[in-house]
Amino acid sequence: MAVDELDTRILRLLLEQPRTSVREYARLLGIARGTLQARLDRLERDGVITGAAPSLSPAALGHPVLAFVHIEVTQGRLDEVGEALAGVPEIVEAFSITGGGDLLTRVVARDNAHLEDVVQKLISLPGVVRTRSEVALRERVPHRLLPLVESIGRTARK
Repeated sequence: MAVDELDTRILRLLLEQPRTSVREYARLLGIARGTLQARLDRLERDGVITGAAPSLSPAALGHPVLAFVHIEVTQGRLDEVGEALAGVPEIVEAFSITGGGDLLTRVVARDNAHLEDVVQKLISLPGVVRTRSEVALRERVPHRLLPLVESIGRTARK
């Protein structure tokens, strides 16, 4: 899907001011509300905009420990293990990957002992062969999409 300069401006506003009304976005962009709504509808339909939920902090919810857990899976059981991971609330993301391991999960925990409990739960899942954990010490670049959106917008103008 092609994202043009106006789409880029819209996406920037959504990222920078997520609690603003559609009417205010239209005013800030200097476009008609109907034009903005049509663009938003297209961006949602094309899968560029995937939700409008607030961003939550696991640390503020009492889970300040972040770890990346690589999981090796018995051949043929990737889907089964993937489904089982959805039942572990401390797993906030999971991806099938190439390289060292079959799955990469992002796990949050209250403390290191809780992290160990979560890892032990993962190891006990049918189809899990082994895990390898890496504890994050400090976030260096927070999750962000604005630089990517701006880069795409610059490319669209050329």
